[in-house]
Amino acid sequence: MALGSLSLFRALLFLSLTASALSTRPYKNGLSPDFYDYVCPQALPTIKRVVEAAVQQERRMGASLLRLHFHDCFVNGCDGSILLDPTPTIDSEKLAFPNNNSARGFEVIDQIKAEVDRVCGRPVVSCADILAVTARDSVVALGGPSWKVRLGRRDSMTASRTTANSDIPAPNMDLPALINNFKRQGLKVKDLVALSGAHTIGFAQCRVFRDRIYNDSNINHAFAKNLQSSCPRTGSDTNLASLDPSPARFDTLYYNNLLTQKGLLHSDQALSTDESTLELVKSYSYDYDAFWKDFAKSMVRMGNIKPLIDNQGQIRSNCRRVN
Repeated sequence: MALGSLSLFRALLFLSLTASALSTRPYKNGLSPDFYDYVCPQALPTIKRVVEAAVQQERRMGASLLRLHFHDCFVNGCDGSILLDPTPTIDSEKLAFPNNNSARGFEVIDQIKAEVDRVCGRPVVSCADILAVTARDSVVALGGPSWKVRLGRRDSMTASRTTANSDIPAPNMDLPALINNFKRQGLKVKDLVALSGAHTIGFAQCRVFRDRIYNDSNINHAFAKNLQSSCPRTGSDTNLASLDPSPARFDTLYYNNLLTQKGLLHSDQALSTDESTLELVKSYSYDYDAFWKDFAKSMVRMGNIKPLIDNQGQIRSNCRRVN
């Protein structure tokens, strides 16, 4: 090889190695989209395969898996704490009001964990990361946007039912309370409106929207009357109603509903009560691209809430209990 060609080859090699190093450099919070590329490249495809099968079997499962990630991140960060079963030393978040007899999909997470550990040969993928990837793959499976999930979270060895009760947004919150709730997590008003769009899929139980359909004034009369037939003033607490007209498709009908006072939850309709949020609601109601883009960005921001990294926490062998 000629001297000039050799120098060029070395320069190109240096640039290639530099680019490779930059591509794998973690973000400032220690997370990186390619965290598992070398230790277990089959991890993410395995998660996707199990999620797609679960959603194909039951379309509602996509919303349930997405909700687990939300409820995990809002309680002391995205650390897999929602998955821990109760023990004498674990005050399980599964027993908190927002989750008890409501949160579901734990068996799918168990299946994903078993499959991932099998293909990886050992437990290298955290339960917290499984929740984050599963949320993304569930949205995609229901026709929604994709995004690069930043990875490298480790699992909590504790849980807090008290924090779950206080920090997970409640369905009866008004707009100022919602804004403050998200602000405490480091999330902005735009994140609140975009992430609320997760309610374009899934269902809610009668017990969480009963007060709205009987007592709220900013609700379409015919809409409320129809819901009252399956959600009486007393009893039937677990009867379900869809959060928007197409609960198994990730679209913009959720926002259209808010513009016609057909938000199922008080906290949903609250987004239309102030110009600061109403303008975003209007924009998302007709602009798929804007909603998808902002939802994806906000999911990444939410996934960055106080992750455990490096030597913090652990990689659980079983997502339901500490090692």
